[in-house]
Amino acid sequence: MTGRAGSVTRRVVACLVLSAALGCSNAVPLPPRALELNRLGAAALGAGDLETAEVRLALALEYSPKFTEAWVNLGLVELRAGNIKAARKDLTHARSLNEDLPAPHHALGLLEEEQGRMEQAEKHYRAALRVDPGFAASRVNLARMLFAQGRVDESREQFERLTEVAPDAIDGWVGLVEAFLRLGRESDADHVTGRARARFGDRPELVLLVARQLLRRGAFAEVAPLLAPLTALDGPRAATAWAWIAVARLGAGDRQSARDAALEALGRSPRDPVATYVLAASGGDAPRLAD
Repeated sequence: MTGRAGSVTRRVVACLVLSAALGCSNAVPLPPRALELNRLGAAALGAGDLETAEVRLALALEYSPKFTEAWVNLGLVELRAGNIKAARKDLTHARSLNEDLPAPHHALGLLEEEQGRMEQAEKHYRAALRVDPGFAASRVNLARMLFAQGRVDESREQFERLTEVAPDAIDGWVGLVEAFLRLGRESDADHVTGRARARFGDRPELVLLVARQLLRRGAFAEVAPLLAPLTALDGPRAATAWAWIAVARLGAGDRQSARDAALEALGRSPRDPVATYVLAASGGDAPRLAD
């Protein structure tokens, strides 16, 4: 199979695996072997092995040519490989087989979003939610898109609904806090953060939200001790922690220490925007990036 394998965003990969979990939704009972091959195909896809995924899903469709979710997963294989025309064909066919499943609508939303067709993507995500209001993947993508477009109160509404239909999904809680902050509703943001920490504990996403609230309130000295444990995590999360530590140090007037923290962040994520800003604001030069 040809195409730009690996260029599709990480959220698409996550939803590929999710769509495979819907294997028993067809009206006609599916052959057990078709179900197993679909599951294995999704697993291969999640691991980035597109060729194996394609073979397994094609075999699943030999066993059951009207297996809607297998067509969805095959279309998402093509999408991740960059074969847009083939992906559209497979996903449109999946929707024609069963419009009463959310997965084909959701996958078409992913395809349109990858093409930058946000209005069409929104329509598909909303179609998925009309079929199943509890389909969390479409809810979070719709909320995220609305937030990015500056439709923050609409986004807040979707994130709020997500916390109800999928309370164990941290994305809904984090998104709701972000929306409240953008709307200037800080007390609401604090309340939701507290509820989320009671449910999830000190997950990195929540600790970072608390740190940003401390920064807004000028409690600069409290930020570094709070974020210090996160600096030992994987690259991107450690980079984010160091970047906000840099902001705290800059806010406290310690420009040299702020530069040091910003360089720590950029060493892990060379284009981190917060660290880049701090480095410029503190009078430092950004490290050169490899061509």
